Amino acid sequence: MDRLLRALAPISESGWSAIEAEAKSRITTFLAARKLVDFDGPHGWDHSVVDLGRADAVSGPVNDVEARLRRVMPLVELRVPFTVSRRELDDIDRGASDADFGGLDVATARLGLAENTLVFRGHDAAGISGLLDSSAHEAVRLEKKVSQYPTFVAKAVDVLRESGISGPYGLAIAPEGYTGIIETTEHGGYPLLDHLHQILDGPVVWTPGIEGAAVLSLRGGDFVMDVGQDISMGYLAHDAENVTLYLEESLTFRVLERDAVVVLSS
Repeated sequence: MDRLLRALAPISESGWSAIEAEAKSRITTFLAARKLVDFDGPHGWDHSVVDLGRADAVSGPVNDVEARLRRVMPLVELRVPFTVSRRELDDIDRGASDADFGGLDVATARLGLAENTLVFRGHDAAGISGLLDSSAHEAVRLEKKVSQYPTFVAKAVDVLRESGISGPYGLAIAPEGYTGIIETTEHGGYPLLDHLHQILDGPVVWTPGIEGAAVLSLRGGDFVMDVGQDISMGYLAHDAENVTLYLEESLTFRVLERDAVVVLSS
């Protein structure tokens, strides 16, 4: 039986296609971390742990026998339920192209926020250290005046280069900071966003779940998001009025090089 139990849902093939298309179009906007760190997977739902390649000495089962315990990192499962009206599903089957998918917009935003938060700020309950807390460098102060952002970003890039961390580089920035960048034009009519692109030689990414900003290397091999099941949609229950579905994924995150990120503290 399909683990997601989709065959049990009172949803037609066209209904599933419409819901999934809507979910993909919405959640892609929120998945900021995937634009900046390495993505390893998906390896499937059965993929439960990541082998860290290390071992710790422990007491042996009997005298004169050495024992070592392998280190592994378990994946955490994230799930967000939402409901869709059966009346809307019927309208989709009639050919409606403006269906209201209920709480799907909220569910995609919450799952995207959870994934970004896990990567940038960590998740103690899952044993995950966030990218921001893992930086080996002193934070660069990010002043409120948006027109000064290029100065602070350039400082962060210099710190990375002086540590032997090559580019290109990316900037993850909180939504309010990103909005300020988009709205700002420098002297001579030059967009601030274009100036930042030149300094970084990489993207400026709108990042829900982060406070302030961070500059990190995009050379690869420094930060890894390990994914078992990528974002999928499953069925929970239904009644005469609504169908309850959910979005789900399994993942963990590792910082392999602490020198490859500089925090810009707001």
